[in-house]
Amino acid sequence: QVQLVESGGGLVQAGGSLRLSCVASGRTVSNYALGWFRQARGKEREFVAAISWSGGSTYDSDSAKGRFTISRDNAKNTVYLQMNSLKPEDTAVYYCTAALGVRLRPSYWGQGTQVTVSS
Repeated sequence: QVQLVESGGGLVQAGGSLRLSCVASGRTVSNYALGWFRQARGKEREFVAAISWSGGSTYDSDSAKGRFTISRDNAKNTVYLQMNSLKPEDTAVYYCTAALGVRLRPSYWGQGTQVTVSS
């Protein structure tokens, strides 16, 4: 079992930045790639980015490229999503995930953190 707890969401103006954090816990957390999905109201959940346990492999969605950066600190069992140049369409609930590979379907999900970008 892997438990995921997100933090760092909030309200920000368009063009601003936020950094999301997710602390992972569990005996097997080192087996998992960590990542982020998001779900806007009325829309399907979509992939944002993922990073391997070693940090050597990352996978970003088109919406994340150039604006979002995923990173992890294994000493803290924490994954981060630095989001810059935020747009109103980035407004969503952001979920931390754990999967057996950066391109695989998540096995575990966090509870989510709300990000709201005002225009």
